[in-house]
Amino acid sequence: MPTRILPAVGDADAVRSITTLLSQLPDAEPVAPVVDSTQLIDTLARLAAESVDELPEVVVVHERIGPVPALELIREVALRFPAVGVILVTSDASPGLFQAAMDYGARGLVALPLSYEELASRVQAVAQWSVGVRRHLGAGGDVFTGVGGTVVTVSGAKGGVGATLTAIQLALAAQASGRSTALVDMDLQTGDIASYLDVQFRRSVVDLAAITDISPRVLADAVFRHDTGVALLLAPAEGERGEDVTDRAARQIVSALRSRYEVVVIDCGAQLSGAGAAAVEMADRALLITTPDVVAVRGAKRAVRMWDRLQIRKAEETTVVVNRHSRGTEIQPPLIQKITGTAVAATAIPANFKELQSVVDAGRVHELESKSAVKQALWGLAGELGLVKVSEGAQKAGRFRGGDRGAVSFRRRRDGGG
Repeated sequence: MPTRILPAVGDADAVRSITTLLSQLPDAEPVAPVVDSTQLIDTLARLAAESVDELPEVVVVHERIGPVPALELIREVALRFPAVGVILVTSDASPGLFQAAMDYGARGLVALPLSYEELASRVQAVAQWSVGVRRHLGAGGDVFTGVGGTVVTVSGAKGGVGATLTAIQLALAAQASGRSTALVDMDLQTGDIASYLDVQFRRSVVDLAAITDISPRVLADAVFRHDTGVALLLAPAEGERGEDVTDRAARQIVSALRSRYEVVVIDCGAQLSGAGAAAVEMADRALLITTPDVVAVRGAKRAVRMWDRLQIRKAEETTVVVNRHSRGTEIQPPLIQKITGTAVAATAIPANFKELQSVVDAGRVHELESKSAVKQALWGLAGELGLVKVSEGAQKAGRFRGGDRGAVSFRRRRDGGG
């Protein structure tokens, strides 16, 4: 059986040399190369959705792949696609880098300039390992087997615009529709998800920060299963401990959660940390919450520009959600879209704090009534983002039935202004 090899190489010259050499290997079947980390993950996810057997046995990652650094990319591939063996191609063949590559999940390292004998030997060994892992997966085992859930980050243009409430309701909507859902508090110093849901749990996201291999059992020990079914990964009670969650740790945590849950909602707060930046970069959808006032919209514009400067996320890849919207405000969603240069969600959240005050004060926002206009809008936003399972009959009726004592409808405005 031929060995399928997927090169992940961003440099045009390196692509030619690597693919030429791979094509000369015995029983090798090189596939079309991918040019960046995003294309690699998308390609593997598409193949894994069909079957584990459709995945290539070997992925060859060049050291200059981007935008995600090569080692971080190797870790994500190892966590999300455990049946794929990864080889790092690098000009630095030092023992230190070799050990680091192994720690991140690589199965081999090949030094530049490439030699036929070294590459052939490494590919053969990794391919044999991959075949063995697939047999293990077929027999069942304590490994991640998911092809990767949807990750949505929720950030605030400034403090107090409603990012946490939005994140919670999106997670509740996804869970109620039948999707396994995790809610993560990545607002590491001032996170309030525990207070909003009236839970106390001794473990937090910090407990996963120092673990290099997050197995399903380790992850299960760190999350708290809420009465609604949502799995909670909370911020630390001591805010200073949030510094222990580095961007590297955040990538590993997000990858582990993505492999275990269909939907992962991450509250990143209003202050950008290294961990929050990593989460936003990895997200399938990045939401930025603003209110229709000058200060908040300026904050949204500032955040979008900063994300772009730091190469975290482009403006056109960000979705702004307008909270506390009313027709009487001078600043409307189309103007916000023009100012920020982002997409703006068709669903806007109405201004009605009176509906929320009692459940917020009691720490029971999950008990917000279904007839609440705010809840209907937030669950409608979940539908717009594709986070909920909708039956064929419910799609025709424009609603989905969740576990919240009945149906919650969602509507999209034709003018795109919420």
